[in-house]
Amino acid sequence: MKTTRMNSFNVIGIKVRTTNENMQAAKDIPALWKQFMSENIQEKIPNKETNDVYAIYTNYESDYTGAYDMIIGCKSYSLEEVPENMVALEIPEKLYEEFKAEGKLNDNIVYNKWVEIWNTDLNRDYKVDFEVYPENVIPTESTEVPIYISIK
Repeated sequence: MKTTRMNSFNVIGIKVRTTNENMQAAKDIPALWKQFMSENIQEKIPNKETNDVYAIYTNYESDYTGAYDMIIGCKSYSLEEVPENMVALEIPEKLYEEFKAEGKLNDNIVYNKWVEIWNTDLNRDYKVDFEVYPENVIPTESTEVPIYISIK
């Protein structure tokens, strides 16, 4: 892991409010991904900077054990045009600790990396955390997914 300052950027996508309590996120997050893929949300996002997909965790009630919003979307040059049933979010400039989930998505590399993150003594501020999925990633092939955790 390494500390990095990220400039602010905009994201447009779809959202769910969930919690890790009682394994609720294990139902809600795959359902949101399914909706993102089946409704071809990526292609409906206006003013896209790239086709990389961002999974954002924000509006934390407390810490990773409380409720939070999860947004799946893409970077956008502008938040002026937000399609119906989508949300817009400006990710602030701040310090992040960068982790990398490496391997095949089908092997739960991202979830496993989150378990590792939850078990660190990282000084998190629980403002906004996000994962970046490379354009055209194939779940059965090796990839690298950076995970950025906002820190104090």
